[in-house]
Formats: sequence, structure tokens, C-alpha cells
Amino acid sequence: MPAAAQHRTPRKSRLARKLAVLGTGAAVLALPLLGATSASAATPTVQTATTLGYSNTLDGWIRASLAVMAEHGIPGSYNGIYRNVIRESSGNPWAINNWDSNAAAGTPSKGLLQVIDPTFNAYHVSNTLWDPYDPVANITAACNYAAQRYGSIDNVWGAY
Repeated sequence: MPAAAQHRTPRKSRLARKLAVLGTGAAVLALPLLGATSASAATPTVQTATTLGYSNTLDGWIRASLAVMAEHGIPGSYNGIYRNVIRESSGNPWAINNWDSNAAAGTPSKGLLQVIDPTFNAYHVSNTLWDPYDPVANITAACNYAAQRYGSIDNVWGAY
């Protein structure tokens, strides 16, 4: 192609491009100064008893779980959760059942409310840890399962 026919970028468009790049850079730098609420919303905090301001005890785990459950519309009461936790694990978040039919099938029940991995994975509540031994994640997943199956953890009076 002859030199006369080659396309030349006018100075105006180069200047506009530079200003656009500078403006974008300035906006990115200004986000932390402006609060960046929408940027921080993209990376939610994992909800545990301590991140929600509760103690790292059975009482705190139940109260934190109830707060998460309220956010997600999962029914249940303190007394219903407490009753089932005491029956299932005596309040030990590291409890594991290595002797029942679930364990014999290779999926032992784990945690405060003795949830097997497939149930935990199916009923996991967003923004809680993906760990069946985490007290808040275990309680909320178990309560989510109980709500779907029995209407509420409050309606569970035996092994479920």
C-alpha cells in the first residue's frame, strides 16, 4: 500500500485515548479513598462465630448460626439446635462417628450435628466455610437440611 494511502491516527484520538487511560487509572486509585463498597461486596467475608462477633463456644456457634440462618430464611431455634447438638455430639465440633452404617459406607457423620459429607455439600449455606468441622458451617448446613426435610431443626427429636 502506498504511503499516501496508509491510515494515520489523528492526534485528537491519541490524546482522547491517553486521557481515557489516565481517567481509568485515577478512578482505580480513588476507589479505596471513596469506600469502594461495591468492590468489597464482591468478596464477602466468611461467616464464623468470631467474624460475626460471637464467642468461640457452643453458645456462640449456635447464636452465629442463627444469625446466618436468619439471613437465608432457614427456620430454627436456639433450643432446637442445642437439643440436637447435645444428642449428636455432646457439643464436640470434632466428633466423628466411625461405627454406623454411614461410616461403613465410607461417609462418616462429622461435627456438631453429625452431618455426612454429601449432605453437607448439598445443603451448605453460602458464606460459611466449606468445612463440616466448622461449627457454624455444620450447624447451618444441618439446619438447612432439616428445614427441607422436616420443616425445621425444631421438629427433629432423634437421629435424622
